[in-house]
Amino acid sequence: MTSAPYLVVIGGSAGGLQPVLTLLPGLSTSLKAAVVIVLHRQSHHASVLTDLLATRTGLTVKEAEEKELIQPGTIYIAPADYHLLIESDRTFSLDDSEKVNFSRPSIDVTFSSAAYAYKSKVSALLLSGANADGVEGLIDIHQAGGTTVVQDPLTADVDYMPREAVRQAKIDLILQPEEMARFINTIAGV
Repeated sequence: MTSAPYLVVIGGSAGGLQPVLTLLPGLSTSLKAAVVIVLHRQSHHASVLTDLLATRTGLTVKEAEEKELIQPGTIYIAPADYHLLIESDRTFSLDDSEKVNFSRPSIDVTFSSAAYAYKSKVSALLLSGANADGVEGLIDIHQAGGTTVVQDPLTADVDYMPREAVRQAKIDLILQPEEMARFINTIAGV
């Protein structure tokens, strides 16, 4: 079994679920990339989120598991109350250490580890949210040669997260939710 050759990481907080629900139906079922979604959420909503997202796409949707090899055409959800790291061997690692930016899972933790593991073969999308989690990770992804994308702040329910990303990081694209699936399909080599 070989790992996904390309990785798309998506992070969001308050208001971030709606753009995810908007982009999922447009993803190609022949996607060669893996997609990792990190949403700030309460732990008791774990299975509900996976089930909800699975109804919106023909791709496999599952919660990421410790030491699992990252597979193409699969959408992984960061488990509630764990940081999700991407290891250099392209497997997942779960960590329950202190919160980062008041969050666990932290978008920054996933984005930064993805930059290290996938280098130029990663794209990150930062969505609606009320804190700056994800901004440092976007900086790391840009420095590794990956592609950085933010949700158009004008379309975000809570615009603080995408606005901070635009202010602090080098952003390659600013997209509306309706444009995100096409971007992922194009960059992920469908």
